[in-house]
Amino acid sequence: MRHDAEIAEQMIFRGEHRNIIIGTHSLGRIGPALITSRELLELLRSPFSDEQLAGGLAHVVVEIDDADALGAVADAGSLPIVVIGIGRGEQLEDPPRLFDVVLADDDPLLAGVLATVGHNPVAARSLAVLLRATAALSIDNGLASESAVYSTLQGGAEFATWRAANTLRPATPTNRPAAIASRSGDTLRIVLDRPARHNAFGRDMRDAVSEALALAVVDDSIQRIEMSGNGPSFCSGGDLGEFGSFADPADAHVTRLSRSPARLMAQLSDRTRVHIHGACMGAGIELPAFAGHVSAHPDSAIALPELSLGLIPGAGGTVSITRRIGRQRCALLALCGSPVSASTALEWGLIDEISPTTGAASRP
Repeated sequence: MRHDAEIAEQMIFRGEHRNIIIGTHSLGRIGPALITSRELLELLRSPFSDEQLAGGLAHVVVEIDDADALGAVADAGSLPIVVIGIGRGEQLEDPPRLFDVVLADDDPLLAGVLATVGHNPVAARSLAVLLRATAALSIDNGLASESAVYSTLQGGAEFATWRAANTLRPATPTNRPAAIASRSGDTLRIVLDRPARHNAFGRDMRDAVSEALALAVVDDSIQRIEMSGNGPSFCSGGDLGEFGSFADPADAHVTRLSRSPARLMAQLSDRTRVHIHGACMGAGIELPAFAGHVSAHPDSAIALPELSLGLIPGAGGTVSITRRIGRQRCALLALCGSPVSASTALEWGLIDEISPTTGAASRP
């Protein structure tokens, strides 16, 4: 392996080799960002890597051609770059932890990952750095870190671009509860009840769900919690009509921490079963992933779409989903830009059961 001094000399004095650390060869559609394992390790060791990143390098695609060498490095730390590993066969069975995302070299999801990183590189890089740290944090500290990054991105240019391109349509005010809580014996049932908006998780639903979960925390006689959703979808994620409605992202951060259904779900995990169906986007999978058991109807479509808005998952998903399927698959779900099926979610361990009887209490 070349020494950093040699790399620096080539970068400074030989302009045609300025990008030697990020490689010059290609693999089909991946293009010139494909590098070898050795080149990745040089990038991570070099004191000049910040120069590459300052120049706009948001990701590298790395051949898993030396797993032993890559396995000696835990991850890329706080280096703001998405490290994508590609390989085949046995290379994918136990991939080095150094990679933020791992894919087969012919996986069609790779194109979506590259498109997401290219469209919103700040959000993508922020997610990668956050997920590297999450596994070492407690649930509470993980939620706090997620919220801090989410709020920072709310004040960023990528989210501002999304807001400028989209007209927000707030829900029509109603006296109808956003979630219905009822008790039968030792079982508490919570039903999301905004079917016309696919149970979008707005402030009123957050507060209603939090109130019901808080009751279960303080009442030990509640031995079982069953959660489902009315209408065609369990939950389509955050209510887009409310996105960015907080004038101050710092205030939003404090509010998110003080009213956290994710924290309550985590406390009640061993007593909670969630039944999902239809669209399960954003909060619609981030919160269920905290539950001890998740059953899904075969029609469930599961996704983390926040990166397309210039944000990261903000309902606890970087904590809950990472604990279920690991940070590499959590990152893939967030970066790929498309839903996964119930069968894929079951294979990954994101859900525990597929059942055709799972679904809404009231469904068209």
